[in-house]
Amino acid sequence: MTRASDENDARGGGHSRRQLLRIGIGVALGAGGVASGAGVAAAGGPNDPTSPTLAVKVKNLSGPAETGPFASPWTDLGIPVRCPDGTMLFVGGDTFNGDHVPQPGEPADDWRAPVGLRSSSSDPNNLRIDGSVGGGHANSLVDEPHNPVGDKATTAIPSDVFVVDGVMYMHLMRGVIYDTHHTDFWRSTDNGETWEYLCQWPGDLHGGQFQQKTYAVADDGYCYVLSTVFNRGADSGMLLHRVRKESLGNADAYEPWGYADGAWRWGAPPTTVFGIRKWGEICFRAMDGKYVLTWLNMNALSIRAMVFALPTSDLTRTLEQTMILPCAPGQEVANLVASPYGGFVVPGSTFGNFHIVVSQWYDARNYRFMQYKVNMLS
Repeated sequence: MTRASDENDARGGGHSRRQLLRIGIGVALGAGGVASGAGVAAAGGPNDPTSPTLAVKVKNLSGPAETGPFASPWTDLGIPVRCPDGTMLFVGGDTFNGDHVPQPGEPADDWRAPVGLRSSSSDPNNLRIDGSVGGGHANSLVDEPHNPVGDKATTAIPSDVFVVDGVMYMHLMRGVIYDTHHTDFWRSTDNGETWEYLCQWPGDLHGGQFQQKTYAVADDGYCYVLSTVFNRGADSGMLLHRVRKESLGNADAYEPWGYADGAWRWGAPPTTVFGIRKWGEICFRAMDGKYVLTWLNMNALSIRAMVFALPTSDLTRTLEQTMILPCAPGQEVANLVASPYGGFVVPGSTFGNFHIVVSQWYDARNYRFMQYKVNMLS
C-alpha cells in the first residue's frame, strides 16, 4: 500500500511510508509528522542549492470535499496525465471510502488501486477533479484483488502514466508494498476508461532497479526510461533505458545505457547514472526542449528537481533544486509540507510556471494529493 500507516500495517506489508519517511529524516513528531529542523533544509550534496526553490500550495486536489463525491475521499499519488480528449486524469494509488483512512486492525473500506480521477480542464491554472473513471464511484483501473500474502496483502501502485501518439500508457508495481513481485504495463485508447495489458518484468530484474519506472517522451522516436528499486528503505542506483515508441509494449526492447570499456554507450550493461541513494517517487519528462527529473529524496527528506539537456547528461554534475521541504503538521507554509511525497510534473508546466502534484499522509484524516506551483526552475 502507499499509505503512511503504522509500522506493522497488516494490509500494507513491509515498511510503511510513515516509517520510511522517519528513516529519511531521522526525526518524528506526534502522529508521524516529520520535523523541519535547521539541518533539514541543507541537503548536503556538492551540487545542492544554498536555498530552496520558491514553491507555494495552489490547492488540495483530493480529499473528502474534492474526491469524496467519487467514493474516493482518501487517495494519494495522483500522477497527472493529459488525455487525448483534453481532460486531465490523475491516477491515484491506494484509495478508500469511509470517514477515515483504515488503521491497523481495521477492515479497509472499499480498497481500490489504482483509480482514475478526472479534471475536465487540463489547464494547470484551473484544475479541479469533477469526474472519475467509473462515474460516481471511481473504479480500479485494472484488476487488483489485494490477495493476502501471510499477514499482508498485494496492491497495484502506479509509477507513471503518459501519452504517446494518442495512446495512454500506465506502469504498475505489483505485489506487497516495497516487495515488488513484478511490474506490468498497460495501454488505453479511450482516454483511460479501459486498459489493455501489454507486458511485465520480474521484480528482481537488474537487481530490482527496474521496478519503479518513469518515461520521458522525446521527439527522436524514443522514450527514455529512468528506474530505481521501489523501496524507500533500500539503497538503489538509477538506471537509464531507451525504447522505440512503437515497441513500448515489448518487454525485451528496452536498451540500457551503461559504462563499459572506459566509455558510456547504449547496449552496455546497465550502470547507475546517479550514484546510490534511497529513492521515493520519481518523475522524468521532456519539456521545453530539455529534460526534467523530479523525485522524493530520502536523505535529507525533500522533493527535488533537476533540469538537463539530454537523457544521457551527467546527472552527478547537475544542480539539485529543492522544491518541497518537510515540516510538522500545522506548520505548513510556502513550500513546507507535513509528510510530503510524490512530486509528479503536471502536463502543461513550463520552467517558469512549473506545477507538481505532492502527496501527504500523517494521520487518519490527512491523506491526500495536492497541487504546488514552483515559481522558477534553473
